[in-house]
Amino acid sequence: MEGISGQVAIITGAARGIGAAIGKRLAAMGATVVLTARDEARLMQLTAEIEAAGGRAEYEAFDLLDEAAVERFAAGIQQRHGRCYILVNNAGVGRMGKPLWETAPADWDAVMDTNLRGAYLMIRAFAPMMIAAKAGHIINISSLAGHNPLKNGAAYSASKWGLNGLTYSVAEELRDYGIRASVIAPGSVNTGFGGGSSGKNPSRKIQPEDVANVVAMLVTQAPQSFVSEVLLRPTFKP
Repeated sequence: MEGISGQVAIITGAARGIGAAIGKRLAAMGATVVLTARDEARLMQLTAEIEAAGGRAEYEAFDLLDEAAVERFAAGIQQRHGRCYILVNNAGVGRMGKPLWETAPADWDAVMDTNLRGAYLMIRAFAPMMIAAKAGHIINISSLAGHNPLKNGAAYSASKWGLNGLTYSVAEELRDYGIRASVIAPGSVNTGFGGGSSGKNPSRKIQPEDVANVVAMLVTQAPQSFVSEVLLRPTFKP
């Protein structure tokens, strides 16, 4: 597929950072973007920015971990648009800074639920729509922490290893229907993710727009092939 004009693209965790950059990039390419997150005020602002730039956008604020809310959201997309071509599972949390034995079960659950269960719920809700259309692309935003050990971030790393495995397996399940599933694993991105400053030079970090550019590349590949994973690193050490 050479372009995405008129396609419906759903982005989770779209209120800021990587998700917001992806929303703006896909809207600029002609897609109707549907922005989701819990921060309704920020979603409303971003939607207005996209529309002011000539794009098409809508938003819906809900808790990604609420199974019923995800199902209602999917039903609404089916009713309004009848399709979903692009699903970007970007929502994520870190809860880093402590060794595993000092990590509270509630923090472990929050990381696993947001980073892994949330993607599962969204795929579960939207894959049938893509199967019916025999077209679609699912993109999961992972991390280099899904390939490497991460001191004082074991829960986060484990969730991203899991997201990688989920992506590869779903790709095999859906490829016979003409649906592709890819994962992007960036290093440190210049956002407020994780809280606080890492002491790294922000200008040398990967920028949210860099991740958005990879998404743009993935969704405009020719139909006979797909990139299953992209590892994204900064050119210079931050």
